[in-house]
Amino acid sequence: MNSYALRFLVCSPAALVRLCLLLVCASIAPPLAATQSDVDKEQRWAEQVVDGLLDGDAIWLDDGDGHEFLGILTEGDGGGERAVILLHGIGVHPNWPDVIYPLREGLLERGITSLSIQLPILANEADPADYAPLFAEVPARIDAAIEYLVDAGYRSVIIVAHSMGASMASHYLARGAHDAIDSAVLIGMGPGLDGSANIDALTRISVPLLDLYGSNDLPAVLESADRRAAAGLAGAGEGYRQVGVKGANHFFQGHEQALRQQVVGWLERQPD
Repeated sequence: MNSYALRFLVCSPAALVRLCLLLVCASIAPPLAATQSDVDKEQRWAEQVVDGLLDGDAIWLDDGDGHEFLGILTEGDGGGERAVILLHGIGVHPNWPDVIYPLREGLLERGITSLSIQLPILANEADPADYAPLFAEVPARIDAAIEYLVDAGYRSVIIVAHSMGASMASHYLARGAHDAIDSAVLIGMGPGLDGSANIDALTRISVPLLDLYGSNDLPAVLESADRRAAAGLAGAGEGYRQVGVKGANHFFQGHEQALRQQVVGWLERQPD
């Protein structure tokens, strides 16, 4: 502030009144949502998803810090107390046509309830490394999804996550899984943003875990398979299983049926 403005502020009662009003309003205004996610992109995705939703219901979840995010609840008619949380890959949405929608459809056919949620995302041109700060926001979103399902009567929750979502899920699970989490399926997961974060996380994940990928997956996924297997066995022990689906790429395009069979088969092998 220059000296002229400072003298005006000090000498003008009207300016002092305006300053006081600004300070009071600032103190009572609701805090902005504390998220580094691209909320405008989230909103655009949400509008597209809700407008085109053919099955399931759009719901809104709160991350506990002032930000609401989209979820798609698809209730199966199989009964029981088991539900799946689906986590999408980098920059997309909870009804993405690759991996996520085929799983929503496959789970529904088997009567299994799923809740697919919007993860924090960035602009299309963002580098994967730019996502590192967003990982801190993921636990609150997963916890909100779990609590929604628990409140709805589900007592057993399985996380099924793809690509960047698998990295985010491993970060979440390595912190100590929520009591309701019984197992997880991580699809197309590489070694992590820094080359080892996911490997380190696997050594600390104790719930049963299916590490699923395609034989034509991304190089980072294929090259880290042995490291992931060693880390997974160190964490979950006999509860860890790694499966490579022959011919499948990172998005299981053309191999959606094999993807569904692997995931549903894993769920059905887990004890109730």
